[in-house]
Amino acid sequence: MKRRIFLKNTSQFGIALSVLGLASCAENNKKKNAENPENITGSKEPFFKLSLAQWSVHRMIHKNELNPLDFAKIAGEWGFSGLEFVNHLYNKELDKNTNLALSVNKLTTELNKRSKDNNVTNLIMMVDLPGDIGSLASGDEAKRKVAIESHQVWADASAALGCHSMRVNLHGNSNLEEWTNFSAESLATLSEYASKSNLNIIVENHGGFSSNGQYLSDVMKRVNMSNCGTLPDFGNFCIKKEDGKCTDEYDRYTGLKELLPFAKGVSAKSYDFDAEGNETTIDYKKALQLVKATGYSGFVGVEYEGDRLSEEEGIKATRDLLIRIGSELA
Repeated sequence: MKRRIFLKNTSQFGIALSVLGLASCAENNKKKNAENPENITGSKEPFFKLSLAQWSVHRMIHKNELNPLDFAKIAGEWGFSGLEFVNHLYNKELDKNTNLALSVNKLTTELNKRSKDNNVTNLIMMVDLPGDIGSLASGDEAKRKVAIESHQVWADASAALGCHSMRVNLHGNSNLEEWTNFSAESLATLSEYASKSNLNIIVENHGGFSSNGQYLSDVMKRVNMSNCGTLPDFGNFCIKKEDGKCTDEYDRYTGLKELLPFAKGVSAKSYDFDAEGNETTIDYKKALQLVKATGYSGFVGVEYEGDRLSEEEGIKATRDLLIRIGSELA
């Protein structure tokens, strides 16, 4: 992606351009900058590429303001070259057919076409399965077996999309020792299955024990498989919530440092921004310095979760901040 726009020659207007005209031109350029990420960087490219997490537009999808099948189109228009899908945002599409395997096959075919048409790359399928079918860490062997089999369907879909990874959650147990043991067991089984399709199984710090960087890194060490890793998220380090407020939060920078050695992707969570365009709760420069220190140079995914800005505004603000800081650190 080019990072500098060359303005068309305007010499035909001569030196007679008025002060008002110049001001108007400057204002137009300011508006263009807000829409086009190519105007944000200096002379250096960021050390990573940009992807968009579909969760960033989940409200637009739920309000029927955006067809989830148009995700590739809108991501490309906003300057992203990679896509991170969310499986349950396609439930309406999947419900059109009673045969799940047939529905998933039809969906992946259509999504592949859309991605190709818009020149973007499918990277990750984020899989969130409810209840027992999502309980990979459950102490109940029968439930774990169902959860593993349910995830295998989406592993096949992820592979069909050409994604490098499928992201899973480690839910279903409140005992740390059991959570660690059964999480490692389920991940090893899934990773073995996924290896046949050259697919990675990755875990995001996503609540509960998984938001403790040490606990999740311990699980990775126990699995010890090349296609099993993490998706470190800048913001998901809340271990416990009460009445919607976090009452136990792991230090995000310690957590990132612990999870990044296993990273096969990085999720740049954002909530809000100050007048200078900096995230108000996360030190993006510090986070990206940790990312760079590990030698990571893949995609960094934008995942906006704020509610003051619209989803489009929040996505673009996150994108612009990543480009600016990434260019400074390049």
